[in-house]
Amino acid sequence: MEITAAPHWQTVDFISDLHLQASEPASFHALAGYLETTPAQALFILGDLFEVWVGDDVLDDDGFEADVAKALHAASTRLELFILCGNRDFLMGERLRAACGARTLDEPSVLQWGSTRWLLAHGDAQCLGDLPYQAFRTQVRSAAWQQNFLNQSLAERQALARHMRAQSEAQKKQLVSTQAPWIDLDAQACRALLAAHHADHMLHGHTHQPARHDLGQGHTRWVLSDWDMHATPPRAEVLRLQGCDAEPRRLSLTEAASAH
Repeated sequence: MEITAAPHWQTVDFISDLHLQASEPASFHALAGYLETTPAQALFILGDLFEVWVGDDVLDDDGFEADVAKALHAASTRLELFILCGNRDFLMGERLRAACGARTLDEPSVLQWGSTRWLLAHGDAQCLGDLPYQAFRTQVRSAAWQQNFLNQSLAERQALARHMRAQSEAQKKQLVSTQAPWIDLDAQACRALLAAHHADHMLHGHTHQPARHDLGQGHTRWVLSDWDMHATPPRAEVLRLQGCDAEPRRLSLTEAASAH
């Protein structure tokens, strides 16, 4: 999928890995404040907007998830909104995207702005060294698995999601305790992806390790920050492009509201 920047775009923002959930409302409140103050003409959410998404019928409850959608829809009347699925919320469907007033991004997509082509991805598909995760990803992205999952009741899906999250957290703690090497995106896979899409630079989230990586031959890989309002200090960054051929800037939410 290719998106060509509109002529009036001057500022474009990128965020990812907010992991929004009702039990931790601080990140949603931060998002709502950001949406009301950003000067951007376009916002790209590059995956894991929600901690988990078990199906669009969660909107029937008109609860936390519906409140998030309403905040995004209000923002979509002032800026163009694009959402890409992550590894936590890959079951987001058309009903949710319509409720948010957003356009769906394929994985990956390319933003053409001026002479620069930006490759947009979540990033998990390029973590090739994490073999157990890649096997799990192949399983849950299959049509058969998703149909079987969505055929279950909402309560059953939510219970399974809680179980899967608990397993994931336990695995993370085990990796920390054993000091296992951290698995980043595969550099060669990223270079191949850029070449396949004739792109110059890659923007992604997923790893929660914000950085700028040199891929050689003028290509770079920019990693977005995750959002954690309970960290010390609170962590919530916006990656901003201001001008078609500008280099991205990392901004706190306060800076993002004031940097015009």
